[in-house]
Amino acid sequence: MNRNEKTDLVKTLRHTFEDSASIVVVHCVGLTVAESTDLRNKMRNDNCYFKVTKNKITQLALKDTKYQHMDKMFSGPTAIGSSKDPVMAAKVLVDFAKENEKLVIIGGGLEDKPLTKHDVEALAKLPSLNDLRGKLVSLLQAPASKITRLTKEPSTKVLRTILQKSQQQ
Repeated sequence: MNRNEKTDLVKTLRHTFEDSASIVVVHCVGLTVAESTDLRNKMRNDNCYFKVTKNKITQLALKDTKYQHMDKMFSGPTAIGSSKDPVMAAKVLVDFAKENEKLVIIGGGLEDKPLTKHDVEALAKLPSLNDLRGKLVSLLQAPASKITRLTKEPSTKVLRTILQKSQQQ
């Protein structure tokens, strides 16, 4: 890899760090091509990014970012998972690590806060932004649908009463 390629890679990684709400650092030793492809597909389907990294280049990219506290995590065969949703990268990687022992969660970062392996696992148990948005919409719609039912109910009672009186006569 020449100097220009390294510079471009540092810029790409820095952009990833700046645009991500969370970063998860993993060790992946011995993943087969099929397993790696499966993981990348799962990450992509949930709008996440997964990249096997070179430690020195990643440490250079981390400088002066909100994730600069993570530079000690990059030793050995590392990869990063990132997402604009603070929960999704952790959720996908923790689920995959449960199925495949070749992927080991090391830690991560949530904005400027470092995360341990246990923190990442706890983060993975939280609902994603899309889940929270869905719950919020349903909560907002519930009172409106109740009001609609209440306003319709008196008129249906009046109609039922008139119908019963007409049938009696």
